[in-house]
Amino acid sequence: MPDAPAPAAADSPVRRVLGAAVEALGGEQRDGQVAMAEAVATAMSDEQHLLVQAGTGTGKSLAYLVPSLMHRERVVVATATLALQNQLVERDIPRLVEALKDTPGVDTSYAVLKGRSNYACLHRIREGVPDDQGALVELPEGSQGKKILELRAWAEKEAESGGSGERDAAPRHTDKDWRQVSVGHRDCLGASKCPFGQECFVELAREKAHRSHLVITNHSLLAIDAIEGVPMIPDYDVVVIDEAHELTARVTQAATDELFAADVERAARRSQRYVEGPQADDLADSASALRDALSQGTPGRFERVPEEISDALQLIRDAARACLSAYPKGDSDADGDAGRTQARGSVQEVFVTAERMAAGSDADVMWLTEGTERMPPRLCVAPLQVWGQMRDKLLTDKTVVMTSATLMLGGDFSAVASNVGLKPSERVLGDGPVSDDEAALPWVGMDVGSPFDYGQQAILYVARHLPPPGRDGLAQAQIDEIVELVDAAEGRTLGLFSSRRAADAAAAAVRERLPHLTTLAQGEAQLPELAKQFVSDPHTCLFGTLSLWQGLDVPGETCQLVLIDRIPFPRPDDPLMSARQKAADKAGGNGFMQVAATHAALLLAQGAGRLIRTTTDRGVVAVLDPRLATARYGGFLKASLPPMWTTTDPAVVRKALKRLAGG
Repeated sequence: MPDAPAPAAADSPVRRVLGAAVEALGGEQRDGQVAMAEAVATAMSDEQHLLVQAGTGTGKSLAYLVPSLMHRERVVVATATLALQNQLVERDIPRLVEALKDTPGVDTSYAVLKGRSNYACLHRIREGVPDDQGALVELPEGSQGKKILELRAWAEKEAESGGSGERDAAPRHTDKDWRQVSVGHRDCLGASKCPFGQECFVELAREKAHRSHLVITNHSLLAIDAIEGVPMIPDYDVVVIDEAHELTARVTQAATDELFAADVERAARRSQRYVEGPQADDLADSASALRDALSQGTPGRFERVPEEISDALQLIRDAARACLSAYPKGDSDADGDAGRTQARGSVQEVFVTAERMAAGSDADVMWLTEGTERMPPRLCVAPLQVWGQMRDKLLTDKTVVMTSATLMLGGDFSAVASNVGLKPSERVLGDGPVSDDEAALPWVGMDVGSPFDYGQQAILYVARHLPPPGRDGLAQAQIDEIVELVDAAEGRTLGLFSSRRAADAAAAAVRERLPHLTTLAQGEAQLPELAKQFVSDPHTCLFGTLSLWQGLDVPGETCQLVLIDRIPFPRPDDPLMSARQKAADKAGGNGFMQVAATHAALLLAQGAGRLIRTTTDRGVVAVLDPRLATARYGGFLKASLPPMWTTTDPAVVRKALKRLAGG
């Protein structure tokens, strides 16, 4: 069982401030929220790591923001998704600051830090966008040209008014539009060399962060700053990681590199006007060697890198190094030659990636993707594990509070703790002693529960009578079951599927057999538009894949049935997951349980969590995979879910859905 929340002192400072904040915001105090706030304050003052599971509806944002504002040093809050970051910045923190602005001992200054490409670039807007040879690109004609002009005008107004220049505040646009008014780190000149450095939105955001007590950022930027050692965030004492179940995936993503033959060619072309010798041409030749090698390669993970690809990588590495050395010495960038800085930066990026891939480190996993009509094959490299880097470069130096609604997998914190770099043996239980080992990183695990009564509000239905899912998509028996459940619920269904093909097949069947209902499928419109339509009419179904499993919040009668077609194990051919599973087996562990089952448990818990979002919600989570009831690992997976009332009887579930649909 999880640790019970320790009773908090009735007059503790954090309890008083939290109470004042809740009262000012018109909310009601919850025991789990108070217990969490007390635990976060204790972790910060004692410099001890904390993992706290806080179910939906606990009010966990307030529970960590209040002690963060009261802490003596700067605190960083890192989220996984832009949706939560925007909720904190646009709603939670401004309201909290207003409520606590006159409270003694509370520093309410805060700032937001995002990656460079999330801000408009004044240099690109005012000087234009260079092509691969460095010549300025003409503004495109038609609707895109008008949209870029609109974005430019917006950015100028932001600069005049002292606005943030953040993408989220910009007029509606596409990714392609935004790339015309922003730059990544590679193409940035740097504040000292850019003629608009004093006005730069990124630099102004960093300056504000240096003046602020609370800094809101994301997992990726945190990883770049703490783990890769690239200074992005001002010095801080504590980091609160919300949506912590996503942390290892986001850190892995930040540490993953890709290499296209086209990347190398582009770097070579951009270098040709700055490098007088043959080095740029040699780099272009190495790109051709890579393209030829990739065309002969077999997609998938490399146990051993094929000789042709290895040779091509070494050729690119050496050619890129020579090209970098051939760039003219001196600071010609001071004359405003942005193209030179950006061209050299592209070669530097190619060199670093090729050098990493050519090294063939056992700490990395490398694979070749399958090419498509729109995307040529590319090489990818990712760390085999990230817990070691997190332990050495984040957990050893900072106090870390991790929170999520899903941190206990299989009913325990051990799986998540191990993946982020904390050892189960280092956990402090109750009033037990802290380890005398100086290298140990003591941590506390705490479950503050949920205000929801899952046993009364939700049914977990496992379709035990169905055949196990196969590799060929949905079987007819599963499709029949989906139609019967959706019919009983009269719509009101969120379908979470393991593949786009399965989601589309289910949507097609429901449209054909239940034409009186509205059936939406992911990909038919932007997700916010689909969600809006789903919420507006209860007689609607929304079927989709991964982004719906974790990112959708639809309380009320809109969603009374969550369908899950199969246990979301990683694909057997997933290069990184298969490598991690094999490494765990080799180390004497159980790779399936440590990697595949843990991954599935996390996604299953997130998917099931879409159902109950308020104390008045009612409904069914229907898992159409009998293995949840029959397989040995089923107990581990079910223990990761909220404590719903469980049945395998389809008649019972259909009756329950009809009662709910009837009001």
